[in-house]
Amino acid sequence: MVVAIEFKNVCKRFPGASCRAVDDVSLTVNEGDFVTILGSSGCGKTTLLKMINRLYEPDSGNIILFGEDISTVDVVKVRRRIGYVIQQIGLFPHLTVGENVATVPKLLKWDKARIDARVDELLALTGLKPEEFRGRYPAQLSGGQQQRVGLARALAVDPKIMLMDEPFGAVDSITREKLQEELLRLHRETGKTFLLVTHDIEEAFKLGDRVMIMNEGKLLQFDTPEAIIRRPADPFVQSLVDSAKAKEAFWRDYL
Repeated sequence: MVVAIEFKNVCKRFPGASCRAVDDVSLTVNEGDFVTILGSSGCGKTTLLKMINRLYEPDSGNIILFGEDISTVDVVKVRRRIGYVIQQIGLFPHLTVGENVATVPKLLKWDKARIDARVDELLALTGLKPEEFRGRYPAQLSGGQQQRVGLARALAVDPKIMLMDEPFGAVDSITREKLQEELLRLHRETGKTFLLVTHDIEEAFKLGDRVMIMNEGKLLQFDTPEAIIRRPADPFVQSLVDSAKAKEAFWRDYL
């Protein structure tokens, strides 16, 4: 089993904060895993994710990607090896869908034929017909379609690792469920290592092969959804599991 990501005693405190955003976290993620990171606002999950592509630098500890300490690698090279998707998507409004997806390949000076083929491949992979969507602008797309373009752009240079920070938080529940299914399909078809931040326990347990649960900067439990449900590590984890069970019971009463 190849280790894709390793955290060794990683700590991060922001200036003026009373406690660490990430507090002595150690973990390993294997290549091909789909890991979700769950916790309430301010628990450190986004900080953890952003340290992987060096948007934030740790105060101490080491982060290792495929055996290489990222602090020793040029930051641009680190980021070009990683796909990154956020809730706000961040598409360039003045560029077409095709041009948005082609952004990084153009920076890497791929030839036009290679770029065009990759754009069409990725639009099809993310459920958008290339002939229909390639020439549209972001303002002409629904929120779900924009999020698909964001996924396609993040996959453009075939990164080994995909980081996603609340990617479906801004779409309605029906679209969100469809995008979750698309993401599971993408993971199966690409075999890449996925890390996704969410505050939704149902999303975390549906998508993740393993789930990290964080609170106040600490990693409380990192296990399969089944193991977490059966053996919560502490009262905070137990409260999350209980909240999910309460929601299920609520809907059961109406069905």
